Amino acid sequence: MNCRGKDLIFGERTHIMGVLNVTPDSFSDGGTYLNIDSAVLHAKTMVAEGATIIDIGGESSRPGADPVPTDVEINRVIPVIRALVSEQLNVLYSVDTTKAEVARKAFEAGAHIVNDITALRGDSVMAHVAAEMDAGVILMHMRGTPRTMQNAPKYENVVDEVYASLESWIFCAIESGIAPDRIIIDPGIGFGKTIKQNLQILRQLDVFKRFNKPLLIGTSRKSFIGNLLDLPVTERLEGSLATVCWAIARGVDIVRVHDVQASFRAARITDVLFRENK
Repeated sequence: MNCRGKDLIFGERTHIMGVLNVTPDSFSDGGTYLNIDSAVLHAKTMVAEGATIIDIGGESSRPGADPVPTDVEINRVIPVIRALVSEQLNVLYSVDTTKAEVARKAFEAGAHIVNDITALRGDSVMAHVAAEMDAGVILMHMRGTPRTMQNAPKYENVVDEVYASLESWIFCAIESGIAPDRIIIDPGIGFGKTIKQNLQILRQLDVFKRFNKPLLIGTSRKSFIGNLLDLPVTERLEGSLATVCWAIARGVDIVRVHDVQASFRAARITDVLFRENK
């Protein structure tokens, strides 16, 4: 996969996507990296620990979160991307946004991928911007909005319904001019799903490999792990690593994580065990 001139190779190993939230209210690390210097330092640390993608977000998508104005998101995200690009870290940068204007400015600053929790549906020109800029896109499944998504989500068959939605959104993305080989899919663990529904998706991740597209999973520190273990967000590392190993064993290509070093080490061993070319 080539994203704005930067290659992302799949099949040889699992890619670690390190989370960089430049927000005051994200569920895990809100307020920690609002300062540009601290954000850059954290990104450099994650790269040293094994991250190949840094995912930069300026608007929280935690359950119940309210949207932020476009200009606020731009002011949070773009200076960080520019500073990171100047460091020449030889990684890819994704911008975690639902707004086309934020995405465009992020691409102009040097980002390679847009990670859109609405699967390009939240902004009518997002797909056009991504296509025009030759960017990679991550299409994630979510019902409702972060504010409403956890209000008693219901599915007849969560895996089938998530699959059908992603299939439709992939088609729409391609129809909008996005190259098929620049699409990554994410079934959206924790986004409009109950604990049971999250587990059903994880147990059947192989279903999503039928798309023949890179598959991303984001389970790191999420509430279903906390609920299963009865632990706060700061004590969910082991549960998160269990889901990382499980996902890799079932063909996931990218894991989006907060704890990069531990995830990289766990992924390395799991890759050795399960990838055919090792």
